[in-house]
Amino acid sequence: MSEDYEMMCGIEIHQQLDTKKLFCSCDSRLCEEGFGDVYRRLRPTTSEMGEIDRAALAQFQRHMGYRYQCCEGTSCLVELDEEPPHDVNADALNISLTFSEMLGANIIDEVHFMRKIVVDGSNTSGFQRTALISTDGSVSVGDRKISILSVCLEEDACRRVETKSDEVVWRTDRLGIPLIEVATGPDMRTPEEVMEVAYRLGTLLRATKRVKRGLGTIRQDLNISIPGGARIELKGVGDLKLIPDYVRNEVSRQRMLLRVKSILGARGTEPAAFEIVDATSVFDGCESKVIKGALSDKGKVLAVRLPGFAGVMNGDGGTLRLGAEMAQRARTKGVKGIFHSDELPNYGIEQAYVDRLREFLGMSGEFDAFAICAAKEKKARDALEMAVARANEALEGVPEETRDPLPDGTTKYSRPLPGAARMYPETDVPPTLITEKMMKDVRDAMPEFPEQIEARLVRDYGINAQQARQIVRQSQDEVFERIASDRAMASVAATTLLNTFSEMERAGSDVSAIDDDALAHAFDLLKDGKFAKEALPAILGEMAKGVPAERAIESLGLEAVDEGEAASIIEGIVNERADFVRSKGMAAVGPLMGPVMGALKGKLDGKQVNRLLTEAIKKLLG
Repeated sequence: MSEDYEMMCGIEIHQQLDTKKLFCSCDSRLCEEGFGDVYRRLRPTTSEMGEIDRAALAQFQRHMGYRYQCCEGTSCLVELDEEPPHDVNADALNISLTFSEMLGANIIDEVHFMRKIVVDGSNTSGFQRTALISTDGSVSVGDRKISILSVCLEEDACRRVETKSDEVVWRTDRLGIPLIEVATGPDMRTPEEVMEVAYRLGTLLRATKRVKRGLGTIRQDLNISIPGGARIELKGVGDLKLIPDYVRNEVSRQRMLLRVKSILGARGTEPAAFEIVDATSVFDGCESKVIKGALSDKGKVLAVRLPGFAGVMNGDGGTLRLGAEMAQRARTKGVKGIFHSDELPNYGIEQAYVDRLREFLGMSGEFDAFAICAAKEKKARDALEMAVARANEALEGVPEETRDPLPDGTTKYSRPLPGAARMYPETDVPPTLITEKMMKDVRDAMPEFPEQIEARLVRDYGINAQQARQIVRQSQDEVFERIASDRAMASVAATTLLNTFSEMERAGSDVSAIDDDALAHAFDLLKDGKFAKEALPAILGEMAKGVPAERAIESLGLEAVDEGEAASIIEGIVNERADFVRSKGMAAVGPLMGPVMGALKGKLDGKQVNRLLTEAIKKLLG
């Protein structure tokens, strides 16, 4: 194994189920507008062992308030935690049992729901209900078997609508939608293998035909560690294609932090004391926009000494980035960031102010460093306290934490890694016995596995094995079969889903805006002769902008022409090039196809055009 990928990774996948909500009869769908205004503050409670979870405590210390909006048909008193949960949804339980069987997992005899403390406002009650369904399953990817530690059934959280400085607005339409949570062992050893396992589990879930599809219906959490590092959870990875980037970047981040630890250890650096100094006077006349803005808002510039930390906050050509870690931690206290000595002078802070501050702080050692924050005094103090704590953690190496994925494949700090102290029993939901009859019904109705679907697509629709695999992998088999029920459309459907859509995405089109119903309708119009298949990419381009297929055909001028009109246009082109045609004979068909197709603008099928062109040339040649 390459040293570049010396790592361990496990995945947790959360997939919404296509049923009613887990503990009431409300619909599991999102709504455009919410109503109502229920305000709450949440606080952590102790676990069965009398401990408070560190992640829940960190969230509570942000002192946020939460407002909740309801939606007609998707919210009731259960979502608002004003009414006890109803019986667990039987369909959701059945789907989780089916998926467990597909993994060959050991299904438990009796399902007990637990409460998992969550005080970020995403649950109105301050906890999430979750139940263990099965353990010790596995999934095969390539020639490797990946262990499945557990399959759980749980409820989804609220949907964030707006975030203010000290308040978050949530919508309860998503709260209570059933989720399957599947957790693998830390068995993956390369970034690409992590992605392949995610794809495999996703296709198995979709093979049940009972899961929701679309943006936000499935989320992946990655748990990554390297030798000497620590377990880091990347929460809510959405784009599977970015998984290798997230893994590589996290491995690089942990290696960087281990280098920082080694450097600090060699220097004999001791933990920095949190001793705040008011350095506002030092920056009189400073033109930094950040500092001027803070001072005009009656803020202050606070500073803290960091003996022994110079060069590791932003050094060695930018490969050492402890300062970025400190800034991310500081931002959890509501500031925009901090400045540290490794990055100054910069950002409008000139060298004279850096020298003045070093003298003001009494810094004389070779590796003495500092950090400053310009904000309201309390915020600045709290932010620097977090920054110093993060700097001191670097002496131990890599701290366990939860991080949020960013669109560029990097991550940012979110909160401490949760521990076991956030679970306690759910007393409002009775246990559910898993009977032999329930399991017999599940086994008698097992769905096709992905490889079985692939084989059937090849057999029934004449596409090749690679096309079938990609269609299933991308969860497009249902819409493909819907279109290809007319066998003549199978090849065009496969090309559209695998090639045309990919080209559109590379060109910046949002193909996810074309839902299955709209795509199937476009193909119905194609089958009815409303336009030629050559015009399909242009029409789909308009549909990706939200334009209905009929309007796209009309606005682009792509209505199909009849053969009589097309024959007249083609004869005109052939007659204009009569000398060329007579010199080339029937070999003129190929060179003239381009001008003819251009004149017809995709309004007639290419095979028909070729036939009419051939007939026109034969007529001219006599």
